[in-house]
Amino acid sequence: MDYQLKKIVLTGGPCAGKTTALVKVIDHFSSLGFKVFTIPEVPTMFAQAGMDYLTTNHEFFYQGEIATLQEQLGLEDKFIQIAQTVKEPAVIVCDRGAMDISAYMNTDMWNDITGRVGTSTPELLGRYDAVLHLVSAADGAEEFYTVANNKERSEGLEKARIVDKRVINAWSGHPHLRVINNHVDFDTKINRVLKEISAVLGLPQPITEERKYIVEVVGDMPQTIDSDIVQTYLVADPDSEVRLRRRIWPGGKRVNVHTMKKTVGPNQQVETERQVSNALYESLLSQADPYRHTIYKKRKSFIWKGQYFELDTYQRQLQGLVILETKGITDTESVNFPPFLKVVKDITGDANYYNYNLALRH
Repeated sequence: MDYQLKKIVLTGGPCAGKTTALVKVIDHFSSLGFKVFTIPEVPTMFAQAGMDYLTTNHEFFYQGEIATLQEQLGLEDKFIQIAQTVKEPAVIVCDRGAMDISAYMNTDMWNDITGRVGTSTPELLGRYDAVLHLVSAADGAEEFYTVANNKERSEGLEKARIVDKRVINAWSGHPHLRVINNHVDFDTKINRVLKEISAVLGLPQPITEERKYIVEVVGDMPQTIDSDIVQTYLVADPDSEVRLRRRIWPGGKRVNVHTMKKTVGPNQQVETERQVSNALYESLLSQADPYRHTIYKKRKSFIWKGQYFELDTYQRQLQGLVILETKGITDTESVNFPPFLKVVKDITGDANYYNYNLALRH
């Protein structure tokens, strides 16, 4: 099979719309000629078979989680073998993936379990080409959460928001994690899922502008996922932009990603991403564009009222610049600006503030 098989995780907090999204994904990509395989949600299978993930029996929970991880990996490996036998291009979509399991236990137990299974967090993150996290309806679309769970009270909503953030945090080391906002129109959320999967499959996408703003921090921020980003642009063809990014999280976890954006039409581009080793990262730095600085920035990622934000504080030659960015908001929607940020300037679509141009040496 010439086409490179892709494996994608669809995850999210409680009542995020995963089930509906999976149905749409199967229908949409089947109609485009793809053979779509779906891996069922393994913890649900186990729960239906008698596993109790809320048990206070430590050994019962421990053995059940080991078995859950083993079954998750076994199912994925078997379906990769099956997918490689078909003649049409294929894609595997997992209803949750291995790292989801880690969101429901402490780090020590997770490290113990992965060691027993013969794997590790970096290895598990590397199994998937992309992770799409659908934000729980409990955060920004509460009326839909309440309708679907009419016995839930506000405490239930708060617990769902906590689970949502734990799951995002579990996947935060993945180079292609995309967080899918809530919208007034649920179809918009589904269409973003289809768009992100299309991008992973290498299908040309319309060039869309993310909402971007210069901001000032004027209050205390909520819990965020923090990381340091080092971004270097490489020498490339005139119709392409090639970026090498190293992202480092507290504790030393790091991921290197090589990204190429190629313009293929008046308003279309193909974006390809691949994770690279530390050795290859260092080697590729020799191809750095001599006309551009390396960009250094500190990123804080968070959800506010169902929308996912990235707050970048630039360092070194761009010291003092703070940019707020959010993806997946339609032209007709408003941005739910957090009260702890003050908007100084709307820079959406302003080429002067593209990272590629901010890196230019003057």
